Amino acid sequence: MNFEKFEPIFGEPKVEWADSDSGLLHRFLFHVSAPHSSDLVVRVTDFHSNTWEAKRSVLQLEDMRDEVGIGGSWSDFVDYVVASIKSEDVKIVLQGCSNSDGAAYARLVAQKSKGMPRISILLTKLMGSAASEAVANLSLELFKAFKSMENLVAQEQEHSLQLKKEISAEKERNESIQNQVLYSKRQRLQKMNFSDKTDVSTSLTCNGLQDSPGKQVAQSTVSTKVANRVIPAHRRAKVRGALLKDMEDDKDN
Repeated sequence: MNFEKFEPIFGEPKVEWADSDSGLLHRFLFHVSAPHSSDLVVRVTDFHSNTWEAKRSVLQLEDMRDEVGIGGSWSDFVDYVVASIKSEDVKIVLQGCSNSDGAAYARLVAQKSKGMPRISILLTKLMGSAASEAVANLSLELFKAFKSMENLVAQEQEHSLQLKKEISAEKERNESIQNQVLYSKRQRLQKMNFSDKTDVSTSLTCNGLQDSPGKQVAQSTVSTKVANRVIPAHRRAKVRGALLKDMEDDKDN
């Protein structure tokens, strides 16, 4: 059982005084880490006259686990502690006379949600160089966390920009493919229309020669010539004589 892969936690706790004699309160910042993977270290400071610290080994946390009454595995307990410290219901409870040296006692209290067990860690007040070193370490860890977050954001922005470029390039490829498909369809339609027109023209040429204007004119000319053809005179006379003769015969009879 240890705290491997434990991510440092920063937060701003609410501040309460356990007794009625409360003095001027500054804003606090807490930092929870596991620098040696076998100890959990809690630091709280207002960067003025109140700097506190607590170190808990695995065995001490096991005792706290029994006191709090959280069942399950060790990892379940650690997850609950982390969730409680990351929740909005985290506060530092101060106690003792408020003077130039700040409060005499302090306790960090965290609760995952209402009705759930509370995690309470008693803090030890740091003075002099120990307090200055704790504040310096907390500030340095905070700066490291900030830089890590800044690098992560930069990486995410770079990744997002790369994705946008890839999406834009893919969009251009899709548009190019669509344009090629549309152009190919138009080409095929134009070829089909040209082929249909050619077939119709050929059919009219082959099957409609008799109805062509030139032939109609020729036929009209021939018909006119036939209709206007004059019967020779000797033939017309014979026909009339025959008719007269027939008429005379009919009279005699």
